[in-house]
Amino acid sequence: MRSIFTFGLVALLTFGLAACGGDDASNNDGAKPTFKFSAIPDKDQTRLIEKFGPVAEYLSKELGVPVEYVPAAKYSASVELFVNGEVMLAWFGGLTGVQARERVKGARAIAQGVEDPKYMSYFIANKDSGIEPGDDFPTAIAGKSFTFGSKSSTSGRMMPEHFIRENTGKSPKDFIGSEPQFSGSHDKTCELVEKGSVMAGAVSYKTYERRVREGQTDPNVCRIIWKTPYYADYNFTAHPKLDEVYGEGFTDKLQKVLLAMKDEKLLAGFERSGMIPATNADFDGIRELAMKLGMLE
Repeated sequence: MRSIFTFGLVALLTFGLAACGGDDASNNDGAKPTFKFSAIPDKDQTRLIEKFGPVAEYLSKELGVPVEYVPAAKYSASVELFVNGEVMLAWFGGLTGVQARERVKGARAIAQGVEDPKYMSYFIANKDSGIEPGDDFPTAIAGKSFTFGSKSSTSGRMMPEHFIRENTGKSPKDFIGSEPQFSGSHDKTCELVEKGSVMAGAVSYKTYERRVREGQTDPNVCRIIWKTPYYADYNFTAHPKLDEVYGEGFTDKLQKVLLAMKDEKLLAGFERSGMIPATNADFDGIRELAMKLGMLE
């Protein structure tokens, strides 16, 4: 009986110590908890891990705290991680950033890519679709199979839907003649259109150009048929509890570290030439449109 009691006491003490400590709480020696960040999964997971692992190392070195990248399976999952406080920083698209900041009062957009204030989508089509490239909205996609990217994607869904409605006066379903598909990512949209699984789709211009540059997409088969007007898109959004957890002024320090990211290898992962400051107000237009389309929870 004594040995059983001793084992139980040790187990209880061990459990109690684990519950009071761990990776997500400050240690007794005053060490800061691991700073976790995430991002919308706008690319395949392998590419995301390759991209954000080095970013985590950079942030850890510059901020003086352990930093970890937490993958998100879906766009909506990245928002939930942020809302639940499981991550304190996220690389969001325009729409997901607005969704997150609406639900977490005090959250701040603090940085964006140099290219992000003037982002755009490409409408693309398979060469056998019969749809020709042009400067005007491609009304010829009516009646063709069509795919968006993720349901919460700014460049792969919300803005393309907006331009469909603006140019035709119809919803995507009524204009196309059937329910549009959702591929889940920009890469997948390019793949489906090139294979002819769907005849047309909408995609981030950055993803399309990167795939063509790397030989993953043949521009003579998967063709750009229309380039949208500019709009604001990606951004780093910081959680309002950052200063509470890591000390007064940490959010401002984080912003400076992100803006000082000059390593071409790190920036190449974002497909950006550099980082510039961002504010919530930069995305007021995205917020208004999201409300109009019923995309804010």
